[in-house]
Amino acid sequence: MILSALNDYYRRLAAQDKVPASGFSSEKISYALVFSGDGTPLQIDDLRDTSGKKPRPRTLQVPYDKRKTSGLHAYPLWDKTSYVFGVTAGEGKKLAQEHAFFKQRQCELFGESNAPELRAFLKLLDKWHPGMLPKLAGYSEEVLDANFVFRLEGEHQYLHESKAAVKIWTSALDDNDGNVGQCLITGENAYLGTDHPPIKGVNGAQSSGASLISFNADAYSSYGFKEQKNASISKAGIFNYSTALNYLLRRDNDNHQRLQIGDATVVFWAEASDAAHAEAAEGFFAMLNEPPSDEQEAAKLGSLLGQVAQGRPLAELDPRLESGTRFFVLGLAPNAARLSVRFWCADTLDRLARHYVQHHRDLQLEPTPWKGIAPGSWWLALQTAPMHGGQKPKADDVSPQLAGELMRSILTGSRYPQSLLSNLVMRFRSDGHITGARIALCKAVLARAARLAAHSNSHPQEVPVSLDRHSTHPGYLLGRLFAELENAQRGALGDQINATIRDRYYGAASATPASVFPMLLRNAQNHLSNMRKKDKGGLAHTIEKEIGAIIDGLGDTFPKHLKIEDQGRFAIGYYHQSQVRYAKRDSTPTEEASAQGENA
Repeated sequence: MILSALNDYYRRLAAQDKVPASGFSSEKISYALVFSGDGTPLQIDDLRDTSGKKPRPRTLQVPYDKRKTSGLHAYPLWDKTSYVFGVTAGEGKKLAQEHAFFKQRQCELFGESNAPELRAFLKLLDKWHPGMLPKLAGYSEEVLDANFVFRLEGEHQYLHESKAAVKIWTSALDDNDGNVGQCLITGENAYLGTDHPPIKGVNGAQSSGASLISFNADAYSSYGFKEQKNASISKAGIFNYSTALNYLLRRDNDNHQRLQIGDATVVFWAEASDAAHAEAAEGFFAMLNEPPSDEQEAAKLGSLLGQVAQGRPLAELDPRLESGTRFFVLGLAPNAARLSVRFWCADTLDRLARHYVQHHRDLQLEPTPWKGIAPGSWWLALQTAPMHGGQKPKADDVSPQLAGELMRSILTGSRYPQSLLSNLVMRFRSDGHITGARIALCKAVLARAARLAAHSNSHPQEVPVSLDRHSTHPGYLLGRLFAELENAQRGALGDQINATIRDRYYGAASATPASVFPMLLRNAQNHLSNMRKKDKGGLAHTIEKEIGAIIDGLGDTFPKHLKIEDQGRFAIGYYHQSQVRYAKRDSTPTEEASAQGENA
């Protein structure tokens, strides 16, 4: 399914001239050697893009047949300096062999051509010796081991782009060899290939590329077939899927079909009646995962999602979004020299949009911890990383499996991973950051689980979006109670205390309430008495009344233990109660109100 969808996507890209034709590849080229008609090397042209801080190679479509391995292999009319010139920055134990192999292959391909530019190129190879390179204009040590192409003096196109060279190379490709069989991608009988090009651009994978399809041990052999022969894929199919995937993974600034979630590099594409509708769908999905920073654009997206939530199809809301558009999302993770498929989703754009709407509903929390619509999934995954000493969370600290499972649940509308809730509860205890974003994720996990359980004739208590004074859930009530006890402490001792009860007792209070709350309640009486002595009797009365109301809902005894779901509700209750107090302090900046609560 993955390869078939990529094969179809290649055809769309090829029709738009966005990808190379069969037998060519988009490779990073840094320099061009300019030579004269008699084969004399003249100068080195720097082709790199110098618009940024560091020069970057230019991407050119060059002849390509298979990836290099440990053996010798040279490409037609381009290669790195060890092959082209017999020069390298390293030891170069095989320099002579590599350069000789390069010359041999060029002669085999173009030796019988009468094209002037190719005859001049062959003369260049005859004249060349490695000592010429440092004497050429434009030479520096930066050229060593870079990829080179060739250009005849006076010509604007590179040698590999000439009609004669393209015709000869295309003809050489048509001389197919190998077995004929049914291609697993297209279902057609064709020449089967065994060499799968490297997939480049996956973060954490080898810079030279990694394999998506690979067999290297006897355990993977089947029916006597070895290595890549186990995958019956035609040469054309191999080229198409690999070219399309490498196009999606390119690191260009204008590539909006690629994003990073944990260790997974995610790419996506659409299939519609024409390229315009497909590109519009891809742009819409990109905005869902990275909401626009512009307020007007964000408001438009929020309005559109709101109407989707009411059941209106996307095609009615935006004529560029076609009904029935198929959409594909692929998450790839590095695995040594190979790639692992972290997740794969194929669905209609309308259904994906509804899943994202439900995701935003599940995240809904008051007060809202962000401006506008909910942030992208990569930002949410980042909230599961530890936050110590005021430092921002790092992507490297996000669990790879958790990030992938989170993205899969968003795409499919299935349950969020239970490990997400466990991870968040653990973070509350370890780093003490009970942030709104983390609480929203807790609420999302519990709300979705409750909704899906309701469909199976179970009736769990609803997870509140904002402060619910009527909720009787023990975990939620205990969280509210803990927030009020902290408010009492702050009211008595002020905001400048070194450590609050949250810093010292949050973990125990949320996991084993019976062991902590009796002591906290005794201390609260001292705090309330202290507040009355400081002429804060009104505030003390308000807090005492709130504590009493919460305790009345709990019953006679505190629970000995709270399971992980109840600890999540504890955090939500704590957040709601704290934020209400904080909001009151902002709206009525009196002496009493200023002593209550903090922004959790």
